Amino acid sequence: MVNRFARALANLGINKGDKVALLLPNIPQVVIASYAVLKLGAVVVMNNPLYTERELEYQLNDSESRLAIGLDLLVPRLLKLKEKTGIENIISCHIRDFLPFPKKQLFPLVKKKMHRKTSPGEGALEFMELIKKYPSDPVETDVSFEDLAALLYTGGTTGVSKGVLLTHANCCCCVQQLKAWLPDVEEGKDVMLGTFPIFHVAGFTTGMNTAVYRGLALVMIPRPEPGVVLEMTRKFRPQWFPGVPTIFVGVLNHPDFSKTDFSCVKGCMSGAAPLAVETMRQWKTQVGADIVECYGLTETSTMSHVNPWGGKTKPGSVGVPFPDTDCKIVDVETGTKEMPIGEPGEIIIKGPQVSSGYYNKPKETAETFRDGWLYTGDIGYMDEEGYFYIVDRKKDMIIAGGYNIYPREIDEVLFEHPKIREACAVGIPDPYRGETVKAFVV
Repeated sequence: MVNRFARALANLGINKGDKVALLLPNIPQVVIASYAVLKLGAVVVMNNPLYTERELEYQLNDSESRLAIGLDLLVPRLLKLKEKTGIENIISCHIRDFLPFPKKQLFPLVKKKMHRKTSPGEGALEFMELIKKYPSDPVETDVSFEDLAALLYTGGTTGVSKGVLLTHANCCCCVQQLKAWLPDVEEGKDVMLGTFPIFHVAGFTTGMNTAVYRGLALVMIPRPEPGVVLEMTRKFRPQWFPGVPTIFVGVLNHPDFSKTDFSCVKGCMSGAAPLAVETMRQWKTQVGADIVECYGLTETSTMSHVNPWGGKTKPGSVGVPFPDTDCKIVDVETGTKEMPIGEPGEIIIKGPQVSSGYYNKPKETAETFRDGWLYTGDIGYMDEEGYFYIVDRKKDMIIAGGYNIYPREIDEVLFEHPKIREACAVGIPDPYRGETVKAFVV
């Protein structure tokens, strides 16, 4: 199907270097479309389908996308955007396209809000019709390791979203680094839950690319609500469970949690947001599997740090640098002075998975990528054993009376109180100290 769809795209005029926008949830079409685009030497542009029309207009124009692939429910919006962007063709997918009998036939009755009764309309082509139309012979390609593979958008530390440049080398190196870190996967046999959206770098690399590279069955979950995650765990018996902290918290607190057997799970990986130490402890006690905390950015193709698999894990730490990855802690003011062990500063990273910059953003690229190092905008420190800890975002740091205060440290202390479920510390103006701390608790 990848070859068929690649031929369809080529017939629509997509050539090497052209940008193709994908606005899809976790459904089979996003995998087929991604690899078809890559086979042509074109560039996958991942967009969040839930974004507003204004946000999508900006990203489609900024990326110079020529073709958009989205759910049929989004087609009316895409047709409007076609008039304001460089989009020449729209391809429509349906969430039911790959459902087995009889679910495919029952879908319009059971999921009325997700079913579009009318055809996509003039200006939109049907994904399944294109797949049927072309042969499955491999397309002729000339793709090199250093060619651009994908643009994934990130908010970064300031301003509007930026398209992160990821080459084929970045993507390939990252999945090989993941393999070196996690050798216990039974390739061709193990199952992984696909809770991260593939339009996010974690889903793109840790989910889709890793599953294909290592022969994993990827259970694609379009909306990873706790009840759905538990249902998929009971049905497919996954060995690997990556997710964001809110998923683990939601699963632990769901009424069906006690009905689910987690004995199949070998390991869980948490990323994209800080994981509370208490959540990690509770999961280990009640599930029996460890949650390994990871750290990375869109600019690092997903991961740059992770706790050693099968080695020493430190609660609250994001672990040690990935294989072939260098990391330093430098002063916040100049970014040139390396900080002593235990002293917080900005985390900077160098490695084969690190992007070269932002698309059409020379100023932001120069600020963030300096002398081969990625300046993350995150504040952290390294302990005497080489484990790294994230203290806060540089932009979230509170300066009170000349002292640097990191809200996440306050949150962690508040989380330890047995009567507090959620906590968030922020900085507010103070006439004497400049800023002071205010905490919200639930």
